[in-house]
Amino acid sequence: MGKMIDKKEIYRKADNILYERRKKAQSDLEFRKELLYKRVPRVRDLEKEIASASIKVARAVLKGANVAEEIEALKISNLEKQRELKQILKDNDYPHDYLDIRFICEKCKDAGFIDGIMCECMKKIMRKEIYDDLNKLSPLKLSTFQTFSLDYYSDLPIREGEKSPREIMTFIYEFCIKYANEFSKNSQSLLMRGKTGLGKTHLSLAIANTTIENGFGVIYISAPNMISKLEKERFNSSETFADSEEYFINCDLLIIDDLGTEFSTQFSNSMIYNIVNSRILMAKPTVISSNLSIKELEKRYTERMVSRLIGENLRLEFVGEDIRQKKRLENFR
Repeated sequence: MGKMIDKKEIYRKADNILYERRKKAQSDLEFRKELLYKRVPRVRDLEKEIASASIKVARAVLKGANVAEEIEALKISNLEKQRELKQILKDNDYPHDYLDIRFICEKCKDAGFIDGIMCECMKKIMRKEIYDDLNKLSPLKLSTFQTFSLDYYSDLPIREGEKSPREIMTFIYEFCIKYANEFSKNSQSLLMRGKTGLGKTHLSLAIANTTIENGFGVIYISAPNMISKLEKERFNSSETFADSEEYFINCDLLIIDDLGTEFSTQFSNSMIYNIVNSRILMAKPTVISSNLSIKELEKRYTERMVSRLIGENLRLEFVGEDIRQKKRLENFR
């Protein structure tokens, strides 16, 4: 599943994002200033005088002589100019901080560090970069709720007296839209189950798209790609590379598609169990889709794991006929 994630490269990208934020904050300030200068020219003069006074104070300090009176006078003059500046802003209906530079993160001033310790904003950017990298090979933009069609599901009940596939899938479709729009870190986990070609991947991708747009840290990955990535990292223990397992466990929403299609080994089964179980213990929502029946899942994994999945996840049973086959037939008509 592509190359491993280089921590240094992720750090470089995050640092560049913060640099662009600082540059934009300075540019925005200069733009606001120019608008104010045109309206109230006196502001430009006051700013120059305040800056000049600060330089004079610094020079007086460097002289090292008895300049206390000179420094005090400069400070008093500066305070008067600052008061005049604040009054101008107030009189012209500008906010009091109009001439302050506005950073996205006021804690670190978009520098990424506070007294040598990495700021939460920097960590958040790095997490997002890693999520984006993990999602890179997923067809996220190809499947949305808007492109999902219920026309491929039959109106005829599977059995007499039961609901039709279209009625069942309409409920699942509307449930998924509500789930994605109202998603929170406390949302319930889902188990989407049903035969191949019934829309599980489409709706799980649509959930991923919506929750990412709403600002959550989401990783969408197929079970085979997840195992492939973890295997590569396991056999290359260099600290240069990110530990994907940590991000699979800690992201706001993990979506594992096609559970059961990965090559079954002791390593793959233990990794899947550890990730799924860790998220259950941490009460983190997970969306899992699988073509396997509950009995097939129990044979492939452990009864304990499947029991946890059934107990902790809301099951959505997809029904109908293979949509992909129907679409192929339409193309030949």
